[in-house]
Amino acid sequence: MRVIAHRAGNDLAALAALGPADVVEADVHLRRGRLEVRHTKRIWFLPILWDRWYLANPFATPLLLHELLDAVDPATTLMIDMKGPTPGLGRAVLRAVEDHGPRPLVVSARVWRHLAPFAGRPDTIVLHSAGSPRQLRRLLRRHGPGTLDGVSVRRDLLDPTLVAALRERARHVWSWPIDDPEVARELASWGVTGCISDAPVALAAGLSAGAPPPAGDR
Repeated sequence: MRVIAHRAGNDLAALAALGPADVVEADVHLRRGRLEVRHTKRIWFLPILWDRWYLANPFATPLLLHELLDAVDPATTLMIDMKGPTPGLGRAVLRAVEDHGPRPLVVSARVWRHLAPFAGRPDTIVLHSAGSPRQLRRLLRRHGPGTLDGVSVRRDLLDPTLVAALRERARHVWSWPIDDPEVARELASWGVTGCISDAPVALAAGLSAGAPPPAGDR
């Protein structure tokens, strides 16, 4: 089972403190032609950046994707979660990645059209993300067996029957947020292959200390 460092790529200082990681996740928005790395959202044209529990300084210089690509070891798998409906986001991310040479990559998005430019790219996992029951139902309805590379689904939406249905459609089934090794082992027994975690080092250590999970892409 893969352990993915959730949001670890959104801050270079946090990334440096993390140490070696199998997969580093970053959130990317396209704004005014720039690929900004951040989880915070904007309220239309207003100078406000926010997340669920805090406001951020909207005038701070944002981290840009090319800066993150320069900082991440090319041998480390980078997961880029493409945020928002802005047209052209997927194509812009692909250009930025290709400009930095070959590297293992994971791309995900809830706006699935952003994923189309990455179809067939070597050494790339393409994850159709679902964060609500409606999105999950649409995912299952639209895609038949063997038609998806991967999916990423919020933890509380999953059960063994749903994971089985997802595994019929996709090789990779990832979920978030997962910080508890026992929860990770249970999900692995259902067929989940990747855990997106806010505590990746502790989760990986806990999984290594216990019995190996019965399923996953190792």
